[in-house]
Amino acid sequence: MKEIKAYVHSSRVAGVIAALKNSSAWGGERTGRRHNLAVYVVKGSIMPLDSGEQHYAMDLGDEVVNEYKLELLCEDGEVDEIVAAIQASARTGQAVAGWITVTELVQAIAIH
Repeated sequence: MKEIKAYVHSSRVAGVIAALKNSSAWGGERTGRRHNLAVYVVKGSIMPLDSGEQHYAMDLGDEVVNEYKLELLCEDGEVDEIVAAIQASARTGQAVAGWITVTELVQAIAIH
C-alpha cells in the first residue's frame, strides 16, 4: 500500500480532484473500499502564477503562496495511474508547478 501526497496550485486543485475521481483507479473494483482523499490549504514556496497569488506571511516572515496538499492511500498497482492523473491535471506551464511524493506504508487500519 502507498501514500500519495501532491502539492498543487490553488487554480488547479479542482481539476486534480476531478481527474482523480474520473480515473479507473478511483472507482475500480474495490468491493466497498474507497479512497480517502484529504485536502489541506498550506503555505508553500512554489513559484506563483501571478503576483496576486503570492503574499507575505507575518508568522513565517517570508513571501508564500497558498497551495493545496492532497493526500490519499492506494494499492501498489494504482500508483502509476493516480500519479499520471495528478501530473496531467496539475500542470500550469511552469518549470515546477508542484510536487508529487509516493511513500510506502507499513500498515493502514480502517476505523469502523
